[in-house]
Amino acid sequence: MSKIALVTGGTRGIGESISKKLKEDGLTVIANYSSNDDAAKKFSDENQIDVFKCDVGNYESCSDMINKIYDQHKSIDVLINNAGITRDAPLHKMTPEKWQKVINVNLDSVFNMTSLVINKMRESQFGRIIHISSVNGQKGQFGQTNYAATKSALIGFSKSLALESAIKNITSNVVCPGYINTEMVAAIREDILKSIIDTIPAKRLGESNEIAELVSYLVSEKAQYINGATLSINGGLWMD
Repeated sequence: MSKIALVTGGTRGIGESISKKLKEDGLTVIANYSSNDDAAKKFSDENQIDVFKCDVGNYESCSDMINKIYDQHKSIDVLINNAGITRDAPLHKMTPEKWQKVINVNLDSVFNMTSLVINKMRESQFGRIIHISSVNGQKGQFGQTNYAATKSALIGFSKSLALESAIKNITSNVVCPGYINTEMVAAIREDILKSIIDTIPAKRLGESNEIAELVSYLVSEKAQYINGATLSINGGLWMD
């Protein structure tokens, strides 16, 4: 029986590429999404990947989704915490609403999803959990105190989880992408984006399939001894 993988924010951008790659690897993939039912249905039909809608920032919504998945598939062996949003503003202009929305979607979701699957992973003595962070969680970014705080927090969360769960054959690792050619990055003003690319030693944006390949490796048996790691994939933009 193939392993079951759940990818949050799994129908667009980096999440879409991860979902497709894991399916290609032979896993049964479930892609979570939060809005745009038509786009999610199109993704599902084109890729033969089941989609489940929920607000990952809401514990009850996550619980309902996880229970439905368990009813259908009995287990969740791989969890990719990928869902994320931005609500940019310098701190002196940031509203509580912008702060809280990013915290809910980017950070609370990781607790919600992981806490709801970790016990069954421990019972089965197998799990692969990967958190998609960001280069801006490593180095900071102007106008992103909320986003950078959440993405940085994933690193401490993951390391602690790895310490708690390694004895149960569960790995918890972080992938920190740099600037990737997705809709989120495409929304950056053209002149600002050009200045960003100029600072990247590779002189280009990354592609979402490059992130998916790294995730694929971390999920595989080849990576079973990698635990509590933070892996950067950013074209040399940040080396730490």
